[in-house]
Formats: sequence, structure tokens, C-alpha cells
Amino acid sequence: MGRLDGKVAVITGGAGGIGKAAGKRFVEEGADVLLVDLDEQALADACAEIGSNRVSYFVADVTKADDNHAMVQCATERYGGVDAFLANAGIEGDVASILEYDEARFDQVMAVNVKGPFLGLKAAVPALAARGGGSVVITSSVAGIRGAPGVTPYVTSKHAVIGMMKSAALEFAEQNIRVNTVNPSPVETRMMRSLEEGMAPGAAAEAKARMEANIPLGRYAEPEDIANIMLFLVSDDAKFVSGSVYLADGGSMA
Repeated sequence: MGRLDGKVAVITGGAGGIGKAAGKRFVEEGADVLLVDLDEQALADACAEIGSNRVSYFVADVTKADDNHAMVQCATERYGGVDAFLANAGIEGDVASILEYDEARFDQVMAVNVKGPFLGLKAAVPALAARGGGSVVITSSVAGIRGAPGVTPYVTSKHAVIGMMKSAALEFAEQNIRVNTVNPSPVETRMMRSLEEGMAPGAAAEAKARMEANIPLGRYAEPEDIANIMLFLVSDDAKFVSGSVYLADGGSMA
């Protein structure tokens, strides 16, 4: 028996490192999974890597309301409903001071990282309620509970989704819908390669070494480390957990 037998999960950012790892773990535990992202080839590759007939994909832009409703409808048509929604899609933006940060880029970060989960909730909650409840996990960051110079829009967005999560957890508790955030420190993903290069152009390895030195466990997280926490929050092991911020930071915030 798997921990997610009979459950259906929708995962945005499904072609990225954390989304793909979560999809794999969920399938291993018996779930049917719909991976959602913008890049169809990357989605197809992710499904092929997971290698199961229990995973499929849907191309969508999380900043568009119609696309969010379409992904939920797709999961309902393919698998019979939705029990878990992982609002995991996110972008890092640029590395620049507030004074130099491009306004359009700020808007893009906020649209994907904040508006995306908001629209996802609007689309997914009725489907979760129709199944008698379920779990929502929003991917935040350690940047959601502390500041960081040079990435203010990203930090702002990750703070914002914690407030969204707490409000949603209260609003939907009567429908047996649990809402939590997972807040990773740096993870071995494409996003961190981009940030390392932005922080130290031409010397990304040095930037990584500096960041690892500030993590008590001495390393970045692997995507699977984050996926395992998401698995817990979606499973019935966490059936009394809602409104919580789950740090996955190697001791960084201790």
C-alpha cells in the first residue's frame, strides 16, 4: 500500500527539479500525477524520466486564470478528480539592486510566484472540496522568512505566499482542505545555477561555496529532500497539519 493510493495530484512547475522529484515520489506512493509547466518538451522529458503510466502532463501558464482552470479540468477528466495541488511553479528573477531592478521583471516575478498560486487556489479548491477535502502545498523559500540583498522581488514574492497560505488555511478549513508552505534553502536545481551566476558572474562555483558554508548541514538540498516533505504534507500522515511553514533548510534558520 502506498501513502497516496487513490489520490490525484496536480503539480505546477512540474518540469523543474523539485516538481519532477515530487511527481516521481507521488507516483511511487500510488498517486496519479499531472505535471504542469510551460515547456512541453521539458514536460515530456520529465514524464519519460519518471517512467510510469500514472503520470502525464499539461501545458499551461500559471499566470492565466483560464489555464489554471484548464489544468484542473484536465486532471478531473483523466483521473476523476484532484486531491492534492502543489503550487510549485516559480521564477527567480534577476540579481540586481532595488534601484536598478527592471519594473517589468518585477511584475513577472510577482505574476508567476504570487498570482500563480492565487489563481491555482481559485481553480483547485472547488475540485478538492468535491472530493471531500485535500491538501495544497505552496513552494515558498527561506527567502520567505528573511531578507536577501539583490533579489528583492523574489524575496517579496516568497513572503507573500506565506500570507496567502495562512489565509487560505483558515478560509478552507471547513472544507477539510489543508494548506501549507515548504520553504527550502538552496536546492540543486537550474534556479540556483542562475542565481549563482547572477551573484558572481564568471565565478558561480565560488558563490555556491559561500552559500553552502552558511548551511549547517554543509550542502544544498537535493530535489528529493523537498519532495519528501511535500509527500508528507499531502499524505494522511499530515491530516492535522495546516497553516504551517515547513523549513527545509539544513539548519540555516536555527
